[in-house]
Amino acid sequence: MKDRRSFLKQSLAALGTTVIGSNLAKAESFAIKESKIELHKNDIILFQGDSITDHGRSRDRLGPNDIDALGKGYAAHAARTLLHQHAIKNLQIYNRGISGHKVPQLIDRWQSDCLDIKPNVLSILIGVNDYWHKRDGKYQGSAAEYKSQYQKMLDLTLQHLPNVKLIIGEPFGVKGVKYVDETWYPEFAGYQQVAREIATEYKAVFIPYQSIFDKAEKQAEGKYWAPDGVHTSLAGISLMAESVLNCFK
Repeated sequence: MKDRRSFLKQSLAALGTTVIGSNLAKAESFAIKESKIELHKNDIILFQGDSITDHGRSRDRLGPNDIDALGKGYAAHAARTLLHQHAIKNLQIYNRGISGHKVPQLIDRWQSDCLDIKPNVLSILIGVNDYWHKRDGKYQGSAAEYKSQYQKMLDLTLQHLPNVKLIIGEPFGVKGVKYVDETWYPEFAGYQQVAREIATEYKAVFIPYQSIFDKAEKQAEGKYWAPDGVHTSLAGISLMAESVLNCFK
């Protein structure tokens, strides 16, 4: 399992690069560009997370490649393109995101909603609720607990699925839009840092959603991408799906 925790540390060392300050963006870019996932015939892809992944999926439809089961968000958008572009490979794509969930809820349902599915590729976007629910008094957690719980979940995953390919999405908030105001920072940034560390530790492809949305705000105002700062619009869905698709060869 140790070799699953050596990704950017070893790669960046080989390049003679130290990830600090402005170099962090380079590390994030490296994570996506240099470790793209190759899909094979009959691969199973699982999208996991909270409401951003869930996005109105039908909970009573559990089969793969089902329009209703995949929801209306980035997971469904990415799935359509993957199924189109890799039709010959007979991919099986699932969405098991559940609105409101944090890492502890993922752990509670991990056997049935991940391990039993036996994905070859596992994409996880979790963390905004681990911070957000703390703000409104619904949860007593911290970035440190978020990290230890996330590690527990991934350690369990690798015990059962040692060859699974991981994609870790950075929890994000579109700054200056409705719920996401200046009081989110710097605390929320600590959760984002944890996601980066997790991706490095477990040799995962990392999607730096925060910088992706920050850049998008230079093209159109934040509410264009996420009307409440967290849940994505049609444009935001497409932006996220494009970022997921960029993880694959």
